[in-house]
Amino acid sequence: MNARRKKPQQLKWAIVLFGFMALSMAFSTRAALSLMMPVWQSELGWSASFVSSVGAAALIVMAIIAPVAGRLLDRKGPRFTLSLGLGAVTTSCFLIASTSSKLVFAIAFGGIGAIGFGIVAVHVVSSAVIYSFDKHQGLATGIASSGSTGGQFLVVPLLAGLLTFASWRWSFTGLGIVCLALLPCILYFMPRGIIRNGDAAAATTEAVSVGQEIRFMLGKPAFHILFWSFLICGFTTAGVIETHFLPFAAYCGFSPIPSATAYGVLSAVNLCGMILAGWLTDRINRPLLLAAIYLLRALSFVLLANVPGAGIETLFLFVVFFGLVDYATVPVTASLMASEVGINVLGLGMGLVAAGHALGGAMGAAFGGYVFSSSGNYGLVWTSSLWLAVGAGLMVLALIKSPTKGADARPS
Repeated sequence: MNARRKKPQQLKWAIVLFGFMALSMAFSTRAALSLMMPVWQSELGWSASFVSSVGAAALIVMAIIAPVAGRLLDRKGPRFTLSLGLGAVTTSCFLIASTSSKLVFAIAFGGIGAIGFGIVAVHVVSSAVIYSFDKHQGLATGIASSGSTGGQFLVVPLLAGLLTFASWRWSFTGLGIVCLALLPCILYFMPRGIIRNGDAAAATTEAVSVGQEIRFMLGKPAFHILFWSFLICGFTTAGVIETHFLPFAAYCGFSPIPSATAYGVLSAVNLCGMILAGWLTDRINRPLLLAAIYLLRALSFVLLANVPGAGIETLFLFVVFFGLVDYATVPVTASLMASEVGINVLGLGMGLVAAGHALGGAMGAAFGGYVFSSSGNYGLVWTSSLWLAVGAGLMVLALIKSPTKGADARPS
């Protein structure tokens, strides 16, 4: 029985289930870089600068690949797109596990792996889900895309266990084996094309150029609002928090174990926040919801700025508060992209805003490092993030009056 003969409901939930699992493995492989860095320094003599540079190169490749992956989803559907990306991640894991060469590692993680990470990405999975669901769209998107943080919460501790009781090579081998085992599941259960109106449609073959699609989106004010707000989202999450949270905790005088525990709690709350945001996306005004998420994120930076001199309890209070609104923008942004910009260009549109998110993250990481090096504290980083989040919240309020008529129009 192939994917075309399966019931549409089975196909829909297969995208949610295996999208969650694919994201878990891709994000866990990415997270393994920082986990293995001290071991590589002592065992292979690789400097932190070298490993970090490979990680930075991977982020650049991912930003470039993101729109390509989105358009690939629009043209070929989730089965082809996710299996291609997961195949690249699998190859990367096995190559890393088998090498001691800097060059091979750089190609495996910063090249092949980065291509896989750019394809097995939140914007691809969330777009595939939105294509598939007419009802409970937000909830399904929240569940599927929460694999991005669920992987860090569930899989990374297992990697740490393999690292402790075996070796880093076995950790990457384990990742590769699981990714390889997941591939036939995606190939068997996922539809060949996009599910629309309850049917598994064939892959799109209309002769519309990517230039036409981009011009179509650039002509819509809603796309610009979603792009720039998501760039700010990247600055205030992947940029300043994911990069500088642990250094900031050390600056505040907290030891590594409670600091790392707090970061783990952040990942767990992220998962809950994404599912909750997805559930709310189906039930309340979406621009108001997205604006509220950004404004609550701004308030969380007020709390973070008061952590120095306070107890560890304040740090944990921040991670719970921030975790609820960290990745929560994803299901709301994807839903608004579909309705306000166009369902027919959803993959490419989300790919472009994902690239903006990556760019914002790079800017936030660099800005945080520059400010701390210059001033010796993170005060300006948190203040800037606060006002940027307020700006993003005010920006998306403009979508309340944005017309949705014609959002299903095709570029020409």
